Amino acid sequence: MPDLKPDPMPDPMSGPMSGPRRGPGPGPRPEAWSEAWSGPLPDPTAGPAPGRTGAPGAAEAGTAADAVPTLGRGLARLVERAVRCAPDSCGASTTAFTDEEPEPCTAATHPDLSALVAAQLEAGEGPVPEALGSGAPATAEDLLHDHRWPRYRARALDAGLRSSATLVFRRDALDLTLTVYGFRPGCLDAPCRGAAEELGDLAASGFDRDRRYRAALAEVDQLDTALRRRPAVDQARGIVMCVLGCDADEALAVLRRHSQHANLRLADVADTVIATRGQGLERALGRV
Repeated sequence: MPDLKPDPMPDPMSGPMSGPRRGPGPGPRPEAWSEAWSGPLPDPTAGPAPGRTGAPGAAEAGTAADAVPTLGRGLARLVERAVRCAPDSCGASTTAFTDEEPEPCTAATHPDLSALVAAQLEAGEGPVPEALGSGAPATAEDLLHDHRWPRYRARALDAGLRSSATLVFRRDALDLTLTVYGFRPGCLDAPCRGAAEELGDLAASGFDRDRRYRAALAEVDQLDTALRRRPAVDQARGIVMCVLGCDADEALAVLRRHSQHANLRLADVADTVIATRGQGLERALGRV
């Protein structure tokens, strides 16, 4: 059984995959590829993000957001369950593309499979790019005789893989692919792909729901911050009214123009006005 610790991702299409070389024979047992690994494709060996630090209040403020599973953890669970739902498969990988992240997020049951996904995205060749482009499944019944994706075929056979099936699921701001692999040709039959399709569809809906929930939490946090800073803006507006002898609307307009001119947030401008109590600001505010 090979070491399950993630190996550094190789340069896609430039050399042999990580781990021992395997011919197109039976390969290692499926149990050898059963540990899920997840992370962004450019840095698959990066460790988990550091824990939350800071004052207790900051930790309490993040409780609601922390309760939502991260995309990486969700993808790791997805590939683990995909292998269980497809008993004839030897491993699985999944990749998520969202508007929130500049790079795709991937998870796989073995680092070799993560490298295989990275190689496809780098070269734009393979079942994952084809499924993303067409919106339809991309299946290879026997890679030994399937020549559609030469680079993918070579790397997959080098890893001992003979078959694969890639499914794609689309939501509003999410594109999700799920690929199951087999050590034997033709082992990924219709029932196997059907179970993976049902699982992937449920997972995509769940990821999209979590994304919407996180976005709602971020919006609520922004609104809360704005409400807490509103008294400071009102106080600064009153000071500007006294300094410039203007009405409330004009004072707010002056603060906003100064905020844009100085490239500062309105709340920061208000804090400065309050801290100086308007002293020396008549000339500065009058210029804007």
